[in-house]
Amino acid sequence: VQLQASGGGLVQAGGSLRLSCAASGDTFSSYDMGWFRQAPGKEREFVGALAWNGGYTYFLDSVKGRFTISRDNAKNTVYLQMSSLKREDTAVYYCAAGRRGLTYGSRRYAENEYFYWGQGTLVTVSS
Repeated sequence: VQLQASGGGLVQAGGSLRLSCAASGDTFSSYDMGWFRQAPGKEREFVGALAWNGGYTYFLDSVKGRFTISRDNAKNTVYLQMSSLKREDTAVYYCAAGRRGLTYGSRRYAENEYFYWGQGTLVTVSS
C-alpha cells in the first residue's frame, strides 16, 4: 500500500484543517488507519486511529473532542479533521496503515504495528 498525505498548511489558532491520506496499491478497506505527528524537537506520537470499517475511533487525550477521523473506502482515503487548533498541534502529520482490528487494542499506539506510512504533511498553527 502506498499512502499519500496532503492538506497541511498554515492556520491560525482556533481554526480548522482537514488532512487527507490517499491509498493505492492494495485493499485499503482491509486496514485500520492511524494518524501520528511529530512536533519540532520531539518524538513522533500517536494522534488517533480508525477501524477498518469506520466503526471505532480512538484518540490521544489532548485532541479528543477536537479531532475526528473518517474514511471513504470507495475513494481509498482517510481524513483527519482538526478543529480548535492550538499552537501545540504544530507538527508533521503522518498517516499509517495497520492490521485490521488494531484500533481496538492497546497496540494501536505502537508505530511498529503499522505496516505502511505516508510521507507526512506539515501543519503549522500560528497564534
